[in-house]
Amino acid sequence: MENTYHVKTLHKKIDWAVRVPGSKSMTNRALLMAALADGTTRLSGVLFSDDSRNFLGSLKSLGFSVTADEQKKEVTVTGQNGEIPVTSGEIYVGSAGTAARFLTAMLALAKGTFTVNASGQMQKRPMKPLFDVLTGMGAKITYLGQEGFLPVKIQGIGKTADTSAPLHITLDISKSTQFLSALMLVSPMLGRGLHIKITSERKEGSYIRITQKMMEQFGAKTAFDGESYLMPQGISYKAGAYQIEPDVSAACYFYAAAALTGGRAVVEHVTWDCMQGDLKFIKLLERLGCSVQETSLGLEVRGAENGSIKGITVDMKDFSDQTMTLAALAPFAQSPVRIENIGHIRLQESDRIHAIATELARLGIQCEEEDAAITIHPGTPKAGIVQTYDDHRMAMAFALIGLRIEGIEIANPMCCKKTFEEYFDVLEQLCAD
Repeated sequence: MENTYHVKTLHKKIDWAVRVPGSKSMTNRALLMAALADGTTRLSGVLFSDDSRNFLGSLKSLGFSVTADEQKKEVTVTGQNGEIPVTSGEIYVGSAGTAARFLTAMLALAKGTFTVNASGQMQKRPMKPLFDVLTGMGAKITYLGQEGFLPVKIQGIGKTADTSAPLHITLDISKSTQFLSALMLVSPMLGRGLHIKITSERKEGSYIRITQKMMEQFGAKTAFDGESYLMPQGISYKAGAYQIEPDVSAACYFYAAAALTGGRAVVEHVTWDCMQGDLKFIKLLERLGCSVQETSLGLEVRGAENGSIKGITVDMKDFSDQTMTLAALAPFAQSPVRIENIGHIRLQESDRIHAIATELARLGIQCEEEDAAITIHPGTPKAGIVQTYDDHRMAMAFALIGLRIEGIEIANPMCCKKTFEEYFDVLEQLCAD
């Protein structure tokens, strides 16, 4: 693909039925739990992307037996009941936040000395709250670059004698809930149980609920009392077969296209029973004027006549991956769109609030950028090249603008390989049809 992607403008309603890859967040959680289980686990519906391939490559580097069939979307992992097959080595997590946080936590509880390396992008993302907790638990962490960031060398604590009392720790999750998910997911390695008191104002989130649900599906039940998370003594993961849900985050781009064109989109196997937090975006589309119904194929979204979109003020803290998607719809709304409680997205693949404001301004749309919010005013975007900051969600979301506006190009479109490498191929095929 060229360095820019020219979006094909549609002068009609869409009528799309789409299949999307498996969930990135569920794929990487499942890979970790399979590696910590006792025996061989077969995962179906696996997402194959830069992030998951880096996770798979890291597991192989640590000596795990892993086989992958990309055509069938299947992976088998043979776990060692909470043990790492090697006692030294180096892993490369690329730009994958989940791989970076989850595998760092796993290695800190393992026996041995390991190096965790990452892309330049991931080296800028915060890790200190996790490092501080792991150091407090007994791991030794040596910074190989800037303090508080990857790359690091980790000397793990190894298995300690079980005691009757769980280990008690405190954690701030204001910057990322991935720190909490990481500690919860690796807690079976401790044997003695783990009690995590959350010190930040934010206590839970949609991705934490995914972590809890998936741990339960793998045989490890957890509890939350509103303040603390408790992983009981003696929990472990059971090997077996596990089906990964389709990626609701990816589905939302096609649902947003229905809103934008006044058309219809259905995404296969996406249902209200999916456990992913981005289902809240589909509910939000109803507030913007769309209709949503369940079909035998999957959830179907129909946009309002002529792609009419209502203005709105919305707290997106719990489904912030869709901030860029709503931002792409916002110029076409009848009144301003204000997105609040999203300060943490400044610390993700890009400073997403600033990226949104900069690129909409480049297209002639007025925005007000705040520390943890953005207000976007209605207007007609002009033609232009959208810079994507090596951020897959900027690329995929802002391409939607081109469905209504001629002359929209997406720079570095293949940054979407992080989660959905066929996205622009799928989009092009749908537009051609």
